[in-house]
Amino acid sequence: MISIDHSGKLVAITVFGEFTLADYREFEELADYKIKFDGRLDLLFDLREMAGFTIDLAVEEIRHSRQHAHDYRRIAILTDDQWVTWSAWVSQFFVDAEIQVFDEETEARDWLESDS
Repeated sequence: MISIDHSGKLVAITVFGEFTLADYREFEELADYKIKFDGRLDLLFDLREMAGFTIDLAVEEIRHSRQHAHDYRRIAILTDDQWVTWSAWVSQFFVDAEIQVFDEETEARDWLESDS
C-alpha cells in the first residue's frame, strides 16, 4: 500500500508493507501526468515502512526509469535498509537525476527544496 502527496514539482510517496506493481503503477500515472504539465519533478520516496517489493515492480521501475531518464531533477529516498541504499546507487545509472539517501525526512525535504 502507498500514500501519495504532491504539490508543485514534488511528488512524495510513502510505502507501507509490500510495494507492489499496482502501487507503482499508481505512482507512474500521477508522475506521467505531472511531467506532462509541470516538467521535471522531484521525488521523495519514504521506504522506512516498506516490508519488501515484488519482482515485477523491480522490472517496471527499471523500465520507467529508462523511459523518464531526464524527467526527474532530484530523488530523495528515506530508508535505513542497506539493500535499498545499494539499489538507489545502482539506479543512478538509469536516470539523469541527483539521488540521495536520507535517514531523516526533514533533511530529505530540505535537500529537495534547495537550489544547489
